[in-house]
Amino acid sequence: MEQTLKQVGELLLGAIPTSLLLLLLYAVYHFLVHRPLVRILEERRARTLGAIEKARADVAAAEAKAVEYEARLREARLAIFKSQELRRHQAQQTRAEAVAQARARADEQVKQARQQLQQEVAIARTSLQADSEQLAAAIIKSILQPAGAGHAPAAGGQ
Repeated sequence: MEQTLKQVGELLLGAIPTSLLLLLLYAVYHFLVHRPLVRILEERRARTLGAIEKARADVAAAEAKAVEYEARLREARLAIFKSQELRRHQAQQTRAEAVAQARARADEQVKQARQQLQQEVAIARTSLQADSEQLAAAIIKSILQPAGAGHAPAAGGQ
């Protein structure tokens, strides 16, 4: 058993340089590969998450701008509708004023025509009155003329 212990001791003594090399290799790997790799992966993750957060912020900003744009568009449409309604109302007022003026002119023309017609009727009555008086006088004169006097020879006859 002593020999076995001696062999185990020699084996352990021979394994020390290998163990030291393995520890040195692990330390070199840890400092040269593992730490930079972990740092790069963390940086990459931070950039990715940062990009995702930035994209989310950009999407939120775009949505806010879209909402603002839609609000402005609604306001512009409302302003256009109000403007159109105002112009339509003004056109209706102008049309109503034109109709009122046309009616006033037509009423004035009718009034003038009635006055002129009344004047013509008065002139016609006066003329008829004068003509009827002359006709009455002629009828009375022809009735009151003696019977023989009424048969005067015709012109050109003997």
